[in-house]
Amino acid sequence: MTTVERPGPAAGEGSAAGEGSAARAGSAARAVEQLRNSMINGELAPGTRLAETSLTGPLGVSRNTLREAFSTLIEEGLLVREPNRGVFVATLSPAQIADIYRVRVLLECTALAQAPTDPPRAQAMRAAVTDARAAVAAGDWRGVGTANMHFHEQIVALAGSPRLDGWMRQLTAELRLAFVAAPDPEALHRPFVAMNDDITTLYEAGEQDRAAALLRDYLLTSERVVLGNLP
Repeated sequence: MTTVERPGPAAGEGSAAGEGSAARAGSAARAVEQLRNSMINGELAPGTRLAETSLTGPLGVSRNTLREAFSTLIEEGLLVREPNRGVFVATLSPAQIADIYRVRVLLECTALAQAPTDPPRAQAMRAAVTDARAAVAAGDWRGVGTANMHFHEQIVALAGSPRLDGWMRQLTAELRLAFVAAPDPEALHRPFVAMNDDITTLYEAGEQDRAAALLRDYLLTSERVVLGNLP
């Protein structure tokens, strides 16, 4: 019989006796956010096995806390647990991708159409467009995809709702799994950089309805491109 050692407390978490449930939940939430960010940034590809031993140190959590984070991400559909094999980054089906886009159309277009012109928020959208153009110039297509995700998160941020922001973070993480799986990232991302610029320009001019209409067409086109680029 294999003996499993009880893990000691990881750096930054305190002793097992001193770590209360609230502190443990906070550590798990931070681990969830870090892993989700890694997916949004294209650092974790679909099908990647997540080994506990290689993550506890970088994330600064114990194995028990990491397992709590895994459970949260499994509930969100970002990870899957395979019996006798471990935990893996999820691979999305075409039906799941189509469902994500249906939600995005409702969420993003509504947020954009109903938002008053807000110069600081427009600056955040414009900064994402600038980042995307810089990544295009460098031939960094993963960077273009990351900037694109940030752009769409800024659109939802126009609603001023932390809850909607959280939902959008989950959606972008899921969608990035489809982006990473695409064999031609340039074809996937290049057409939308100029469209992000156009949407931002309309919003800056106070033409939210036109910006939302353009965004709706954009998302429908993006859905077809993403599904068409699946391996």
